[in-house]
Amino acid sequence: QVQLVESGGGLVQAGGSLRLSCAASGRTFSLYNMGWFRQAPGKEREFVASITSGGGTTSYADSVKGRFSISKDNAKNMAYLQMNSLKPEDTALYYCAASWRDSGSQAFAYNYWGQGTQVTVSS
Repeated sequence: QVQLVESGGGLVQAGGSLRLSCAASGRTFSLYNMGWFRQAPGKEREFVASITSGGGTTSYADSVKGRFSISKDNAKNMAYLQMNSLKPEDTALYYCAASWRDSGSQAFAYNYWGQGTQVTVSS
């Protein structure tokens, strides 16, 4: 069992940056593959980025590639999403998720989810 708590969201102007953090409980965090997803009002949850348990492989949605960067610090039980060059269309509730497998963009395959942190980008 692992509990995930996101933080770092807020209101930012277009072109700005935010770093989201995901704090995980438990002693087996290093074994988990991590993902970030987002959901805007009236839209389905969508994949943003993922990283394998050891941090060796990352994957990004086309819409954020080159602007966002996912990372994982197993010593601190933390995952991060660095978001640069933010756009109004990035406005959403952002969730981190943990999976025993390399689940990539497959939301259904993630075992644990946080409650989300709101990101709002003004134009």
